[in-house]
Formats: sequence, structure tokens, C-alpha cells
Amino acid sequence: MNEEQKQAYHDKYLKAKQKSGLKFYPDVIYDDLLISFSLFVLLILLAVFIGVANEPKADPSDAAYIPRPEWYFLWLFQLLKYFPGQLEWVGTMVVPGLAVLVLFLLPFLDRNPNRHFSKRKIAIMVMTLIVIGMAALTIIGSVTTPPQVETGTTAASIGEKITAGADLYSVNCVECHGADGEGGVISGVKGLEGFKMKPINSHDEMYTRDDATLFDIINYGQPDLGMTPFGKGHGGQLSPGDIDAIVTYIRYTWDDRAQLPVEAKPAAAIPTLAPNEVPSYEVQISAVVKRYCISCHRAGKKNNNFIMDSYDDMMKTGDHAPNIIPKDLNSNLIRMINRQKIEAGNPMPPTKALPPELVDMFTRWVAAGAPNTAAEAAKLSAASGSATPGITTTPVITNTLPVTGTTPLTATLPVTGTISVTPMP
Repeated sequence: MNEEQKQAYHDKYLKAKQKSGLKFYPDVIYDDLLISFSLFVLLILLAVFIGVANEPKADPSDAAYIPRPEWYFLWLFQLLKYFPGQLEWVGTMVVPGLAVLVLFLLPFLDRNPNRHFSKRKIAIMVMTLIVIGMAALTIIGSVTTPPQVETGTTAASIGEKITAGADLYSVNCVECHGADGEGGVISGVKGLEGFKMKPINSHDEMYTRDDATLFDIINYGQPDLGMTPFGKGHGGQLSPGDIDAIVTYIRYTWDDRAQLPVEAKPAAAIPTLAPNEVPSYEVQISAVVKRYCISCHRAGKKNNNFIMDSYDDMMKTGDHAPNIIPKDLNSNLIRMINRQKIEAGNPMPPTKALPPELVDMFTRWVAAGAPNTAAEAAKLSAASGSATPGITTTPVITNTLPVTGTTPLTATLPVTGTISVTPMP
């Protein structure tokens, strides 16, 4: 740029300033603040109403995890693929450094005083090549990188963690520690058969162990006491998010100092029954099974091949199948949850009897025909509510089954007719 060009540019600037010039303060500052505040409000609205997708906690032990940056850094991630091994520093330092250097030197290399893009060919060409290169690398990286299948709990709120933790606890912990953390004599666990497990729901446990300690116990295990590690990094199956969910469930369930937030729905709550309501597997029974039974009655466990992880499995599996016969209160399951020792198995659950209201729930379910879905149960409930006059719709059935002790079976059942139960000799 020669002196004549400089003077012409300066004169043009002064003319434009006098005609419609704005002061940096307060005019330009005001515009900048207005735009910045608008973007800030937009970000708040996006965070509140759209949010960010939940992801599991980072798991350093997951060797199959494929690290991927956010989309705006994906081009650099793809660039590294062309500089493997010891050449990685070229992709991370040299190439980006040269690109930045070119941008830094561009005003010195291109001293064209014109501002219109048609007269800034060098600058436009350089920037276009850079943008095309970044876009191409981003597209290639997005297409060629396989999708990451992340496993583990992704719960964000306390309520979601408690719910997820209840499910995980029922599968991984109930077998030894009991559904309510009550402990007791362990049955059916290799290496711990007959061991008397102390309660973990006591003040002694909850008041003396913080969340980090509980996390470490689950993660690393206590091998000297017979507890194997459950964390993936130590040979187990639980991710950090899974363990965190179990710890949250334990804390808010058994520590009376922990106050559940009002907005958090109590976890693992088993739906209650109305006086004439027929329970269904879908709503009530599956919740009971998940909490008290599934820890033992799943594939790979010692359970007489009686699997309870679905309705069909409950109705069809087992060495003494069927263990559930609709409308038959002499079914194996009904007898075992009433603490009878029969050929099909021992009293269930083995360490502690089900609460009476849950025994009654199972009994009403079987007596009504063991409906699977809530819709099927609703039809039976509606039928019982409009029963023929003269037929008692909520009879009390007392059936003394063959027992090893003296446990009578009493249940209030909504029915549309007469249920007869014949005690076995």
C-alpha cells in the first residue's frame, strides 16, 4: 500500500465517520452487550427445555470404549488417524500450528487495502481451503468412526438413581444381603453357603460408612470376607454409574438421616392394591419378583431351573413345572411363599418370609387366574365389581394346606363366582 492509497483510505474513513459514525462507547458496547445477553438467555432456554443427553459415568476400565470429541473437534480427531504412533505429534502440533501461523501471517502476506471479497482473492482462497478441509475431515470422521455403544446407568436425578439402583441391587445383592438389607444365613451361593451375613441396613453400617466407602466396597469387593469385586475394572460387571446408583439407593433407603427430595419418587415402590383390585404380573407381581426373587431365580443360578425374569418363564420353567397354575392355590409357588418345604423346593424367600400383604397379593393373583397385563387384570376387577347379586365379590378364603408347621393361608379375593379349595390329605 503506497502513500496515495493510505491517504485515500483515511479520507474515506473520515467521511464515513462524519456521516454515520458510531462511538465505541456507549454505542458499540451497548450492541455487544445486547447480543451477548440474548445468546446467554438462549443458552439457558436450551439447557432448561432441551438439555444434554445423559451419558454413563466415565469408566477407565472399559477397554472397548472409542473416545470421540464433540463434533466441532472431530476434524482434528480424524486428522490424528493419518499420523499414527510416533507421528502423532505432527498431527497434534505441527499441522494445526502451521494453520494458525498462516492465519497470523495473512495480514502481512495479503496487504490489499480493499475490503470487498471479490478483491481479496488470496485471503478468500486460503480461508476457503481451510474450511473445506475441516468440513471434509469432520464428515469423514463422522462416517468412518463406529457408533459408541455405552453401557451403564445414565440416571441424572436422585429419583432416577434410586430406581435404577433398586433394580441393580435386586439382581446383584439380594442373594447375600437380603431384599431389605437384613442379611441372614446365605443359601445357594457358592463359597458362602451357610454363612450368616450381618445386616447392612443398620445404623452401625449407614452411620459409619460414607458414599465413597460404600462405592469402594462394591467396586473392589471384600475378598477376605467372601465378597467378590463388582466393578468392571476388577473383574465384575458393574460400571461406575451402576455402582453409584446402588449406593444412592442404599443411602436413601436405609439411612434415616438422608432426606429424599420432594420431587424424587420413592424407588422400588410396589404398587398397592385397592380392596377389589385384581393384581397383574405387569404392574404388581413383576415389582415383587424383581425385589425379592430375581437375584436367585435367573439364568445361571441354583434355582431348580425356575426362572422368574418374565411372565412366560414364571409360568413354564422349573424342574417341577408348572410352579404356578392359574386359579389353583395349591400351586408350588403359593405353598413355598407360605413357608412350606415341598418337593419343588424350600420355603421362599429362603432367609426371610415375604410380608403378609405380598403373600396376599400373590394369592389373589393366582386365584384370579394369574393375569399377565394390567388390561387383563382390569377386566377381572370390573367383572368382580359387577358380579351377580347373591355372589360375594370379596370372600375370605381360608385354606389349610399341607405344611410342615402351622401356617394357614388367608387371602381376600375379588371373584365373580365361587372359589373352592380342596385341602390335600
